[in-house]
Amino acid sequence: MTGFDHLGFLGFDTFGTVVDWRSGVARSAAPFLDRHGIGVDPFAFADEWRALYQPAMEEVRSGRRPWVRLDVLNGENLRTVLARHGVAVDELPDRELADLNQAWERLDPWPDSVEGLTRLKRRFAIGPLSNGHLAGMMRLARFGGLPWDVIVGAEIARSYKPTPETYLRSAEAVGLPPERVGMVAAHNDDLKAARACGLRTVFVRRPHEHGPAQTTDLAPAERWDVVVDSLTEAANALGCP
Repeated sequence: MTGFDHLGFLGFDTFGTVVDWRSGVARSAAPFLDRHGIGVDPFAFADEWRALYQPAMEEVRSGRRPWVRLDVLNGENLRTVLARHGVAVDELPDRELADLNQAWERLDPWPDSVEGLTRLKRRFAIGPLSNGHLAGMMRLARFGGLPWDVIVGAEIARSYKPTPETYLRSAEAVGLPPERVGMVAAHNDDLKAARACGLRTVFVRRPHEHGPAQTTDLAPAERWDVVVDSLTEAANALGCP
């Protein structure tokens, strides 16, 4: 496709774009909630946990807090959500909390993801350009069969998207200028920040990322370079066999 012929790397938002975080977190949370008598719907629990994601990262982005990995933030947020529901968190076994926190590493790919990534990989180097930490991204890839070439993103940059450093240092890490990198995401804000850094943009609609009542990112907010409904459609649009 014109404009993508010179690209050497496609970076992918992962949580929501490549994998279904909501269903996976709810699946891991359900037996934990049941075992401890916590009367919260597992999907509502996943939503509540995820709602703390951006505020926690903003503490780091703003400089109010030194760099810490996403698994640390997720673990702190988990304890916050449990405490909100009257759970005596300090009385829970650490191993149970750690295992539930690793729910973010046991997320199913969307049905089109593995096939689409496999095809895109035939033409481009590919990898997560995610806020996830390296070890978590590795384990998530092994869980879901995601065929990454490399892992870049927040831990490489020691900064969280959508700060420019996350995109620019990721491009530098794969040895390419920003104009030879594409960002693939289901989130308009992610693509807006990537475009401002010189990256090409691919918007993938994921209308059920946040469940059946989703109201955000249902349509492209700008004229992204490519707009598709799946990663297999992205492979078609970018001329990948």
